[in-house]
Amino acid sequence: MRILHTSDWHLGRQLHRVSLLQEQRAFLKHLLKTVQEQRVEVVAVAGDVFDRAIPPLDAIDHFNWILEQLADLGVPLVMISGNHDSPRRLGVNARLIERAGIYLRTGAEDCARPAILHDEHGPVAFYGLPYLEPGLVQAHFAAEKPSHHAVLSAAMEQVRTDLATRPAGTRSVVLAHAFVTGADTSESERDITAGGVPSVSASVFAGTDYVALGHLHRCQKISERIRYSGSPLAYSFSEAEHPKAMWLVDLGADGTITAHKLLCPVPRAMRQLTGALQDLLASPEYSEYEECWLHVTLTDPDRPHMAMEQLQQRFPHALKLSFSHERRTADDESYRSRVQGRTDHEIALGFLHHVTGTPATGAEQDLLQEGLESVRTQAAAREAS
Repeated sequence: MRILHTSDWHLGRQLHRVSLLQEQRAFLKHLLKTVQEQRVEVVAVAGDVFDRAIPPLDAIDHFNWILEQLADLGVPLVMISGNHDSPRRLGVNARLIERAGIYLRTGAEDCARPAILHDEHGPVAFYGLPYLEPGLVQAHFAAEKPSHHAVLSAAMEQVRTDLATRPAGTRSVVLAHAFVTGADTSESERDITAGGVPSVSASVFAGTDYVALGHLHRCQKISERIRYSGSPLAYSFSEAEHPKAMWLVDLGADGTITAHKLLCPVPRAMRQLTGALQDLLASPEYSEYEECWLHVTLTDPDRPHMAMEQLQQRFPHALKLSFSHERRTADDESYRSRVQGRTDHEIALGFLHHVTGTPATGAEQDLLQEGLESVRTQAAAREAS
C-alpha cells in the first residue's frame, strides 16, 4: 500500500503578520498533484491541520477544497487533530463523512477504532492517536498519572489489543501527534510541556508497522518505521535551512517499509541577512535576496532611523529586524532573552526567587507545577469545546 505521510499544515497561519493562505493553497495543489502522479492509495495527515482552534473562514475553505478533491479521486484520507486544532470542531460529522473515504480521528474514544483499508495483499488498520492532553484524558485511559508518556502508552495498549483481534496478517499504521525522544525541534512549534516531560519514548509505538508522526516541523526519521513529515512550509526563520517534505511510504505485504522523501515546493525563499544598513541597501551582492522573506540583523553601532522602512524599499518582503549592538549591560538584558528556552515552570520559579529572595522549596515547586498544569488543562478544555 502506498501512503503519503504529511502533517502540520497550520492552515490560516501567518508569518510575522503576513498571510500564508496563498502559499498553503499552492502546497495543497502540490499534494494533490503528488497523489495523482505517484499513485498514492492513502493520504495520512498527522495533526495540526489548522493553526488555531477557531480558524479563519479562508482556511476552512482550503480544508474543504482538499477533502473534496481527494474524495473525487477516490483516495482515502486519514487525519488526526493536533495540539493547535479543536478536536470537536475538526471532528464535526466525522462518522458521516467516512462514507466519502475521509477518516477523522479527533477524540480519545477513537484511538482503538481503526480505519480498515485494503490493497491487493489484504487489510491495513490505520489507528489515529490525536494530540492527547494528559490532564483531560488520564481518566479515560485509566493512566497511572497525567503525563504524555502514561496516556500515550495506555492509548497504544488499546491499539495493540484491538490489532490482536484482527485477521492474521493485518498490517498496521499509527498516526500520532507527539514529541518523540530524539527528534529535533524548531522555534515554530507550540510547547506541550503539560504533564511534566513533554517527550515520549519511541518504544511506546512497538508492535506497529509504521508510525506517521506530527507536531515537530522538521522532516526527520526516528527509525525506519517511525518518522516525522514536518510542516510543508517554513513557519519561522529557524527553519530557513530545513528542506520541507512529505514521506512517500510503501507498506509491503509482510509489513516491510520503503520510504522516500518528496520535497515540497518553496513559494518564496526564507533567508537571514547580517550587515550595516547602507551596505545592505547599496551592495549589488544582495540582489538575490530582494524577493526573499528576510530576517535582517543590522550591525550598525547605533540604530538607524526608520531602518525597516528603508530596508523594505529594496527588500519588500523583509519581515523581521534585529540589532547586533543593543548597548545594554547584563542587568539591562531583555526579558525575552532571559527566559528564552525556559519552561513556564522555570520562569515562574525564577520570578518567585526574585520576589522572595530565596529559592522555592520542593513542596512549593510541586504546588506551582500543579497550578500551571491546572491552568493549561482548563485552557485546553476550552479550546476543545
